[in-house]
Amino acid sequence: MPVRGFGVREGYGVKRLVARLWRGLRGPVQWRLLWLSQAKFMVGVTGVVRDDAGRFLLLRHRLWPEGRQWGLPTGCARKGEEFGETVTREVREETGLEVTVGPLVRLRSGYRLRVEVAYEAVLAGGELSIDPLEILEARWCFPDALPEGVQESHRELIRLALTDGRPLG
Repeated sequence: MPVRGFGVREGYGVKRLVARLWRGLRGPVQWRLLWLSQAKFMVGVTGVVRDDAGRFLLLRHRLWPEGRQWGLPTGCARKGEEFGETVTREVREETGLEVTVGPLVRLRSGYRLRVEVAYEAVLAGGELSIDPLEILEARWCFPDALPEGVQESHRELIRLALTDGRPLG
């Protein structure tokens, strides 16, 4: 026989009471409580950008560690921004180029306070003009001719984009 306060029925009654209180709070209060109780993440977004010749856009990033400065266009999503919009914005800010965002390549979590998202993208236009505050150099590279110092995670994104078999654009 269960001890008073620790039985199955008493626990069920508490859950019913909590559920009733939760439903009574309504949307904005519920969302605020969820926001306060859940983990907060920064979202890093990467564009795996290709041109019509099958070359990938690689950038030598000024703020990345020496010896690992080459990588794909990358940045953080702004509050309320769709991740595809982040790819478009970051490529435009860093290079002056316009892209059409394609399929999701990877969504990865498990980092301390960061989630990483990568999308394929195809060059749509614009003139290459790098932002010298963030970017030291930009190159279009074939997958078998990537420069030294490309981050391994970005090499993997390029491999995924090549082997997935989905059409770009």
